[in-house]
Amino acid sequence: MSQPIEPLSEPASAAPTLLQFPCSFPIKATGRAEGDFAARVIAIVRRHAPDFDEAAVSLRESSGGKWLAVTVTIQAESRAQLDAIYQDLTADERVVWAL
Repeated sequence: MSQPIEPLSEPASAAPTLLQFPCSFPIKATGRAEGDFAARVIAIVRRHAPDFDEAAVSLRESSGGKWLAVTVTIQAESRAQLDAIYQDLTADERVVWAL
């Protein structure tokens, strides 16, 4: 009879974190400065943090105007919430990178 296989590592949400929740946490996503990129990023974040303050959004265009960095600071409630936001951001084809 075979033994159950144990995972090599724990899921990311189970890994220890240095953050103490709740906490203020900036989320930055960068993509081409076209159309409604900022609105898309804000909508993705709002799905997971519906009560974030619109005043906590900052935009920064690259020197050539080709790229736009959108930073949204939220009151993060958990590691799972942050993981879900980053998964949705990186799944969007217009987001080049998120941190």
